Amino acid sequence: MDNSNNEQEITLEDLNKLVEVRIDKLKELQSNNKNPFFVTKCEINNFSKDIKDNFADDTELQVKIAGRIMSKRAMGKASFCDIQDSKGRIQIYVRADMIGIDSYEDFKKYDIGDIVYIYGTVFRTHMGEVSVKASKVQLVSKSLIPLPEKWHGLKDIDLRYRQRSVDLIVNSEVKDTFIKRSKIIKAMRDYLESNGYLEVDTPMLNIVPGGAAAKPFETYHNALDMQLYLRISPELYLKRLIIGGFDKVYEIGKNFRNEGISIKHNPEFTNMELYSAYDDYNDMMNVTEEMIKYIANEVVGTEKINYQGQDIDLSGKWKKITMIDSIKDITGVDFDTILTDVEAISVGKKLKLDVDDTYKRGDVINLAFEEKVEATLIQPTFIIDYPVEVSPLTKRRQDKPELVERFELFIGGREYGNAYSELNDPIDQRSRFDQQVAQREAGNEEANMQDDEFLTALEYGMPPTGGLGIGVDRLIMLLTDSASIRDILFFPTMKPMNK
Repeated sequence: MDNSNNEQEITLEDLNKLVEVRIDKLKELQSNNKNPFFVTKCEINNFSKDIKDNFADDTELQVKIAGRIMSKRAMGKASFCDIQDSKGRIQIYVRADMIGIDSYEDFKKYDIGDIVYIYGTVFRTHMGEVSVKASKVQLVSKSLIPLPEKWHGLKDIDLRYRQRSVDLIVNSEVKDTFIKRSKIIKAMRDYLESNGYLEVDTPMLNIVPGGAAAKPFETYHNALDMQLYLRISPELYLKRLIIGGFDKVYEIGKNFRNEGISIKHNPEFTNMELYSAYDDYNDMMNVTEEMIKYIANEVVGTEKINYQGQDIDLSGKWKKITMIDSIKDITGVDFDTILTDVEAISVGKKLKLDVDDTYKRGDVINLAFEEKVEATLIQPTFIIDYPVEVSPLTKRRQDKPELVERFELFIGGREYGNAYSELNDPIDQRSRFDQQVAQREAGNEEANMQDDEFLTALEYGMPPTGGLGIGVDRLIMLLTDSASIRDILFFPTMKPMNK
């Protein structure tokens, strides 16, 4: 007997025996010309939720549905089972005199997890439950491994990530999260399209990885006999499209960074980048705020959310503060009065920051913000005017050329967006790339490489441009109240288990 619906935990030996039983059942079906894997198509005209929502007692509705058996209750010549389809679950009533004795005998041997095709009539049971009275039941796929049973189920977090298919079957809230993921990305596209942005796609294999400070993944193209890199950002390609005459472009796609894995980081992640000619970082702030509010209203129906126990209010005008002022508010240190690298390093050491004598003033300011301020920014906050040292692709402020017109958005102590008034001076850009190359040669694997093709394009002239990047995965985490990035990735990067 298959005990896959039993409430007791089973050993590996027991599991192997259950698998053997199921394989024997499959062989019996195959020997009787009833191989379920020969079925190629099922004519489906209804789904569980639609049937329940639209059933009227005074009508007779014939339905064709398919789904996975999640429970069975045998009662002699009649049985009940629950099947699960893409929209939910519904009860099926199966009687021997309605589907035939032979078919009923086959049905009694079906296991939890088997996928069946049902033709029948909708009715309401004496208990008031909308159900389907089957006139035909056909096995269309045999489950050879028992599903985790109800109580002990697939609860191990690591195992759930590795066996996402099973996770989706037995944990309905996981499926709901991924449905929201899709809706969030759709809402993002809807907002951008309605505001005149053109969706484009740029190469994921790059000769020179650029657009961000990150260590790339390396690969090799045999036919061209050359080193290639998985992209860390589409930024430089998208800017080349602005140079080419597209005023508003965006891309939603995968980036790859060869860095550590955490609840906030996966080596492969989804990002949205947009560029808008003749706009600056103030315009990008407006776009960011409007877009995230639009997505929240479309997907979760409110601008007031709770993330991991923190109440977050997305409504109203979001706070804006300079990086230097935010540090002053938290630590009392005013970097506007600290003008040299040596002074900045000294202050950094007093703040117990991990700085050394190679740091520039801007590097210390950025580190002070990351270590002392970032985690305190719970409500939506734009941190503006970053040091030029940590912003090699950004336009300088005219009144303070040591700072750039850049912001990052923080919510719940995490960064969600990064935007610039884009640097369009090719001479300044080449100089900053030279500085990045020097850092790289000194051992900084995350420093930018020099992209001569981009610099050549920039020399033809790029209009004043605003650019914005949004971490799509992090936004999904926020709007689904998910603690880890792995909770919202169908298949997060995992180290293989030993066999």
